[in-house]
Amino acid sequence: MNTAGFDVFFLTMGAAMVLAMHAGFAFLEAGTVRKKNQVNALIRVLSDFGFSTVAYFFAGFSVAYGINFFAPVSEISVLGGKTNGYEMVHFFFLLTFAAAIPAIISGGITERVRFWPNVLATVLLVGLVYPFYEGLIWAGNYGYQAWLESTFGASFHDFAGSVVVHGMGGFIALGAVILLGARKGRYSSGRVNAILPSNIPFLALGSWILCVGWFGFNVMSAGNVEGASGLVAMNSLLAMVGGLIAALVAGRNDPGFVHNGALAGLVAICAGSDLVHPMGALVIGAIAGAGFVYGFQLVQNRLGIDDVLGVVPLHGGAGVWGGIAAGIFGSTALGGAGGVTFMSQLVGTLTGLGIAVAGGFLVYGAIKATIGIRLSEEDEYQGADLAIHKISSNPEQDMAGH
Repeated sequence: MNTAGFDVFFLTMGAAMVLAMHAGFAFLEAGTVRKKNQVNALIRVLSDFGFSTVAYFFAGFSVAYGINFFAPVSEISVLGGKTNGYEMVHFFFLLTFAAAIPAIISGGITERVRFWPNVLATVLLVGLVYPFYEGLIWAGNYGYQAWLESTFGASFHDFAGSVVVHGMGGFIALGAVILLGARKGRYSSGRVNAILPSNIPFLALGSWILCVGWFGFNVMSAGNVEGASGLVAMNSLLAMVGGLIAALVAGRNDPGFVHNGALAGLVAICAGSDLVHPMGALVIGAIAGAGFVYGFQLVQNRLGIDDVLGVVPLHGGAGVWGGIAAGIFGSTALGGAGGVTFMSQLVGTLTGLGIAVAGGFLVYGAIKATIGIRLSEEDEYQGADLAIHKISSNPEQDMAGH
């Protein structure tokens, strides 16, 4: 039986689930920022997806995989020898991963970033920086994976993007938030001043949407029906639960920590979800969840970096841990499937971290030096909703107050 149609349907459903995760990114951010920046958060996540699609279509997919769609339909329907337009839905699926990069960064730079300079950064990152590393790992470009295998005994294993997607997004954001600087009033006279979230139910809704969509993110990374694995589903579930329980305890019942702890567990399990034993997944998730709580406090309070949603520890920190953890818990000695080595996982992870940090500082640094990336003090005080979009999140209520 020809399974091409099944594979196209399978990947379309996966792409749709990951597309839905962008609603999760949007509501997580809208609930965490102050009310005067809710509209801006929602619009930036959506518009970033649109510009990511264009950048990945015209450049990114080709940079990563050497495939473009500049040919008649009769040819692009059978690209790579696969029928039913498989490579087109494969593009859609991988695009939703690529577009997660600006969605992740958005949470760090929110409340003080200018709109169009941020769009420019999105296009450069999704068109060039992210697909360069994606191609190294998932397409075997430049012989990098072959070098790891010959040097350390195995290639770098990242099944669903702990490092390729989340580590990259989190550590690109590091450069962005440092170059932007803290929000006004966040730090003063050596003190850290709390800036309260606007809507905990929105924050929780965002986390729930992300958690549900993540099963498309991980399970459908198999790329076809035949490769789908119940192990990936179970490991994703247990890592998510490990992350939220550990964050609940470490964060002392804080709703922001518990909802993000679940996400930290899911970030960390992406890399080894097809290899590790379910008990290993629970431990990986728990370490990621607790690590997010302490990492968030370290970045915000000790280092004085105003990363609003904590995307550096959440996606960057947990992503790096996930890449390395696959080399530990994926070993047969700990009940894993094997086929990985600790050194390959370590080197591959650090390579991604290095490219992300360099890319973030380069792209945002160049934009800052030329056209500027930060809202004026007056616009930041007024809020990005009115300053950029000329409308608030509750316009009818606001009018009634006048």
